[in-house]
Amino acid sequence: MPEHLRLGTWDLLRCWSGDQAEGAVGPRLALHLVHEAALCRTSLRTDRSLRHKGFELTNGLPFLPTDGVLHDLLEAHTIAQAQQLQVALGKLRRASGHFSGRVLALDPHRLASYSKREMVQRRPSASQPATKQAQTFFVLDAQTGQPLCLSNGSGARGLTSATQEVLQLAQSILPASDDRPLVVADVEHFTVEVLDYVRQETAFDLLVPLRQTAKLQNHYQALAPSAFTPHWAGFAIASETFIPRRTTVSEPCHRYIQRTGERPEAYHFKGFCSTRARSEVPALTHDFPQRWHIEEFFRFEQDLGWKRAGTLNLHIRLGQMSLALVCQALIYQLRKRLGAPFDKWDSLHLAKDLFNGLEGDLRVRKDTILITYYNAPEAKCWKEQFEKLPQRLEKEGVNPRIPWLYNFKLDFRFK
Repeated sequence: MPEHLRLGTWDLLRCWSGDQAEGAVGPRLALHLVHEAALCRTSLRTDRSLRHKGFELTNGLPFLPTDGVLHDLLEAHTIAQAQQLQVALGKLRRASGHFSGRVLALDPHRLASYSKREMVQRRPSASQPATKQAQTFFVLDAQTGQPLCLSNGSGARGLTSATQEVLQLAQSILPASDDRPLVVADVEHFTVEVLDYVRQETAFDLLVPLRQTAKLQNHYQALAPSAFTPHWAGFAIASETFIPRRTTVSEPCHRYIQRTGERPEAYHFKGFCSTRARSEVPALTHDFPQRWHIEEFFRFEQDLGWKRAGTLNLHIRLGQMSLALVCQALIYQLRKRLGAPFDKWDSLHLAKDLFNGLEGDLRVRKDTILITYYNAPEAKCWKEQFEKLPQRLEKEGVNPRIPWLYNFKLDFRFK
C-alpha cells in the first residue's frame, strides 16, 4: 500500500482504465490484477479461498471479481493503451531513480502457452519436444536489472518488427541526451533491418555478437597480428569497419574481433558488431556481460505473470503483462526498503512467505485502518519502516490517504 502511494500508481491505473469517477470500479479491478500478480497467481480459478482472507478489501472492493469480469476489463483496452501504461510507468520509475538507462539489455522471453489456437512451436531445449510458446521481448536496465518495457510477438510478427516496437517504447521512456545509451542483445538480433532501424530511428547504439560462420573465422585468422591490440595476457582486440549486405544506410558499422589465447594454435576469435564507434574494451568486458542480468530477471520475477500464457489475444496478454510490470515496480521498492534478507527473495518466495503468509487482523480507528501482524519475520525491520506510517509518509511529502480506500489512512503494528 505505501509503495503505491510513493510511486503514484493510482493515477496511472485511473488513466489506463479511463474511469476517473471517485467511486470508479475500473481502476480497482486493475488493482486486483496487480495484487493478484504479487501473489503469483494466474487466476482465481486455482484457489477461491482468497475471499476468506479479505483480499478484496486491498483493492477497495466489497467483492472478488470473477474471471469473466477481469477478462472483459482487459478485452476493453487496446495494445496502444497498454503501451501508454508502460511508458507512463517507465517515466515514473526513472524519476524515482529505479534505473539510469545508460546500458540496456534486450532479449526475448518465451512463455509456455496453453492456447488452443494454432501458433508457433519451439523447442525449450534440444532434448525436449516442440511446444506452443508465446514470445515476449523485454528491455531492461542492465545495471540495475529493472525492466523498462516489453512487447509481445506472434506468428505473423517476426523478431525485427517486435524489436523495433520495444526499442521505440524504451526511447519514449528515456530522456533525450547527448550520451547515447547502449543496447546489448544476443546474436539473433543481428539483422540488417534491426541495425538500420537503430541507426536511423533511435538515439541508441546497438552491440550484438556476430554469427560464428566459417567465412568470418577465416577472416579473423587472416588478420595480421599487428591488427590486434593486447590489453592483458591472453586477451587482444582488433577493430575495423564494414558495411552490412543489403543495408540502406551509407555509414559503415564497426566490427570488434576479440582474440583470446597466448599461442597462435590456441587462438579463439569472437566477433561483435556495433552501430557506432565506442571504446571497445569497456564495451566488450564490462557492458556486454551485463546482458546476462536479463536472464537473472526472468528467473527471479517470471512468476509475476511472465511464466505462462493462457491466451493468444495479444491485447489481453499485453494488458495483463503491463499490469504485472506495475506489480514488479512496487515489489522492487519494497525489497529496497526492507533490505536483507527480503531483497534476495524471488517473487514466488515473497508471495508464499510474505504477501500470503503473514497472520494478522484489521480494524478501523477513526480515519485510519490499523493492521496488526503477528510473528512477522525480521519484525524489527518492519517496525522501522511501517509503524506510524502516516507520519512517515507526510515527512516524505506523500499524502497518506489512500484514494481507492475512500481516503482512509493506513498504519501497522507488529506483535
